[in-house]
Amino acid sequence: MKLCFTLSMPNVGSWNGKWTGANNLYAMIVSIRKGKAHEAKAAEILSAKSYYYNFGDGWSASVSVRAVDGKEAAKIKKASKGFCGYDWMIESIMSNGCIKIKNSL
Repeated sequence: MKLCFTLSMPNVGSWNGKWTGANNLYAMIVSIRKGKAHEAKAAEILSAKSYYYNFGDGWSASVSVRAVDGKEAAKIKKASKGFCGYDWMIESIMSNGCIKIKNSL
Protein backbone atom coordinates (compact mmCIF):
# COMPACT_ATOMS: atom_id res chain seq x y z
CA MET A 1 0.00 0.00 0.00
CA LYS A 2 1.15 3.52 -0.78
CA LEU A 3 -0.07 6.75 0.77
CA CYS A 4 0.10 10.07 -1.07
CA PHE A 5 0.48 13.14 1.16
CA THR A 6 -0.24 16.46 -0.56
CA LEU A 7 0.62 19.87 0.88
CA SER A 8 -1.40 23.07 0.47
CA MET A 9 -1.47 26.42 2.24
CA PRO A 10 -5.13 27.37 2.76
CA ASN A 11 -4.35 30.51 4.79
CA VAL A 12 -1.57 32.72 3.53
CA GLY A 13 -0.06 35.52 5.57
CA SER A 14 1.91 37.16 2.76
CA TRP A 15 1.56 40.82 1.79
CA ASN A 16 -0.46 39.94 -1.30
CA GLY A 17 -2.40 37.01 0.17
CA LYS A 18 -0.78 34.53 -2.23
CA TRP A 19 1.56 31.59 -1.86
CA THR A 20 4.17 31.50 -4.60
CA GLY A 21 3.99 27.71 -4.64
CA ALA A 22 0.23 27.52 -5.12
CA ASN A 23 0.50 26.34 -8.73
CA ASN A 24 2.95 23.53 -7.95
CA LEU A 25 2.27 20.02 -6.74
CA TYR A 26 3.91 19.28 -3.40
CA ALA A 27 3.37 15.60 -2.71
CA MET A 28 5.22 12.72 -1.13
CA ILE A 29 4.60 9.01 -1.45
CA VAL A 30 5.07 6.78 1.60
CA SER A 31 5.10 3.01 1.23
CA ILE A 32 3.37 1.08 3.99
CA ARG A 33 4.82 -2.27 4.94
CA LYS A 34 2.61 -5.33 4.84
CA GLY A 35 1.14 -6.65 8.03
CA LYS A 36 -1.97 -6.09 10.10
CA ALA A 37 -0.43 -3.46 12.41
CA HIS A 38 0.97 -1.36 9.54
CA GLU A 39 -2.22 -1.62 7.52
CA ALA A 40 -4.32 -0.68 10.57
CA LYS A 41 -2.13 2.39 11.11
CA ALA A 42 -2.55 3.34 7.43
CA ALA A 43 -6.33 2.96 7.70
CA GLU A 44 -6.30 5.21 10.78
CA ILE A 45 -4.30 7.87 8.91
CA LEU A 46 -6.57 7.63 5.87
CA SER A 47 -9.70 8.02 7.99
CA ALA A 48 -8.89 11.70 8.65
CA LYS A 49 -8.36 12.51 4.92
CA SER A 50 -6.53 15.74 5.82
CA TYR A 51 -4.51 17.30 8.62
CA TYR A 52 -4.28 20.99 9.50
CA TYR A 53 -1.51 23.02 11.09
CA ASN A 54 -1.68 26.70 12.09
CA PHE A 55 1.72 28.39 12.21
CA GLY A 56 0.30 31.24 14.31
CA ASP A 57 1.47 33.99 11.96
CA GLY A 58 -1.38 34.07 9.46
CA TRP A 59 -0.14 30.99 7.62
CA SER A 60 -1.57 27.49 7.87
CA ALA A 61 -0.86 24.21 6.14
CA SER A 62 -3.14 21.40 5.12
CA VAL A 63 -1.84 17.93 4.35
CA SER A 64 -4.31 15.66 2.58
CA VAL A 65 -3.74 11.93 2.37
CA ARG A 66 -5.08 9.20 0.11
CA ALA A 67 -4.15 5.70 -0.98
CA VAL A 68 -2.64 5.30 -4.45
CA ASP A 69 -1.43 2.41 -6.55
CA GLY A 70 2.10 2.04 -7.88
CA LYS A 71 1.33 3.53 -11.29
CA GLU A 72 -0.28 6.66 -9.85
CA ALA A 73 2.51 6.96 -7.26
CA ALA A 74 5.11 7.06 -10.06
CA LYS A 75 3.22 9.86 -11.85
CA ILE A 76 2.92 11.86 -8.63
CA LYS A 77 6.62 11.45 -7.82
CA LYS A 78 7.54 12.71 -11.27
CA ALA A 79 5.24 15.77 -11.07
CA SER A 80 5.94 16.71 -7.44
CA LYS A 81 8.24 19.56 -6.44
CA GLY A 82 9.03 17.84 -3.13
CA PHE A 83 7.36 18.80 0.12
CA CYS A 84 8.69 22.34 0.66
CA GLY A 85 10.76 21.29 3.67
CA TYR A 86 7.67 20.18 5.56
CA ASP A 87 8.52 16.46 5.55
CA TRP A 88 8.36 16.66 9.35
CA MET A 89 4.59 17.05 9.04
CA ILE A 90 4.31 13.63 7.38
CA GLU A 91 6.56 12.12 10.04
CA SER A 92 4.34 13.63 12.73
CA ILE A 93 1.16 12.34 11.10
CA MET A 94 2.68 8.86 10.82
CA SER A 95 3.90 8.90 14.45
CA ASN A 96 1.22 10.92 16.25
CA GLY A 97 -1.87 10.92 14.06
CA CYS A 98 -1.68 14.73 13.92
CA ILE A 99 0.74 17.50 13.00
CA LYS A 100 2.73 18.74 15.95
CA ILE A 101 6.20 20.12 16.37
CA LYS A 102 8.75 17.96 18.14
CA ASN A 103 9.92 19.26 21.48
CA SER A 104 13.53 20.28 20.93
CA LEU A 105 14.43 20.05 24.63
